[in-house]
Amino acid sequence: MTKNLIPFGSKSPIELINLDEGSSFRILHRQVSGDDFKWNYHYHPELEIVYINKGVGRRHVGNHMSYYEDGDLVLIGSNLPHASFGSVGLQEEVVVQFGNDIIANSQSVVRPELQLLGGLFERAARGLSFYGDTKARVGEKLKLLSKYTSYKKFWAVLDILTDLAESSECILLNDFANSTVLSYKDQARLKSLYAHLDVNYHQPIDIKQVAGLVSLSVPAFCNYFKKLVNMTYTDFVNEYRIEKSCQSLLSDKSILDICFECGFSSQSYFCKVFKKIKGMTPLEYKNALIKRG
Repeated sequence: MTKNLIPFGSKSPIELINLDEGSSFRILHRQVSGDDFKWNYHYHPELEIVYINKGVGRRHVGNHMSYYEDGDLVLIGSNLPHASFGSVGLQEEVVVQFGNDIIANSQSVVRPELQLLGGLFERAARGLSFYGDTKARVGEKLKLLSKYTSYKKFWAVLDILTDLAESSECILLNDFANSTVLSYKDQARLKSLYAHLDVNYHQPIDIKQVAGLVSLSVPAFCNYFKKLVNMTYTDFVNEYRIEKSCQSLLSDKSILDICFECGFSSQSYFCKVFKKIKGMTPLEYKNALIKRG
C-alpha cells in the first residue's frame, strides 16, 4: 500500500486517506509479505481496523510497542499515531478506515441508536487489541467486506463495530489517549535502531555501537530508549530475539540451534527469557503450535 504522507509540523507525517468511491470507508483486502511491513510512524483523522489472519509480527500504537502471534485485530482511534505492522511470511490483511462522522449527524452529535459506538470510539483513542472468539468472529466478517455492494458494506461495517463495542475480549494499548507523537528526530533514531537489530539480532549486540548510532553516550542512550518505548533496550532485544525464535520452532532445527541462531549465548538463559515472555518453555510452545496446526 502506497501511503500519501504529508509532514505536519514537528510531528509524525499525517496520512491522507482517500475513501473508496461512493463509500464511507476505505477497505483493503490483500495478501502481504513481511517485506511489505516497514516501520512508518504516522497518523490520520480516520479510525482504522486492522486484521491480520494468523500472522506473527509486531505493532506500535501510540506509545505501546508489542508483538502478536496467531493473527491480530486492532482498532486505532482518530489521530492516534501508529506504525506499520510487522508480519512474518505471506499473510492475509484486511484494513478498514473511516471517519467518526459515520455515527454522528451534521452537528457531530452521536445518533441515539449508535451511542454504543461512541463509547467504542472513545476507547479506541487509546488503541484496542481484540482476542479470542471476538478476533476469530470479526476477522471472518472483515474478510467478506470486499465482496459486498456499497449499501451492504455500510451495514456490515456497523455490525462489525457493534460486535467490537459489545466485546469484553479486548485490551487497551495505552494508558492515556492522545499518546505522545514522536518527533522526526526520534522517528529517525528509532528506525535506525530497528534496522540495526533486524540485521544483528543473531550476534552479540555492542551497546556502545548502538548508542553511537543515535549519537548518545551509553547511559544517555539507556535513559532515552526507556523513555521512548517504555522498556529497556535489553528487554527490547530479548523480545525481538524470542519472536524470531518462535518463527523457527516449527522447523526441524533443535532448540539449541535456534537459541544460538537468535543471539542467545546459552540454552538455559534462552529458556529462562522465553518462559518469562511467553509463559511457557520453548518445547511447550512448539508442542502448542503443532497441536494448533
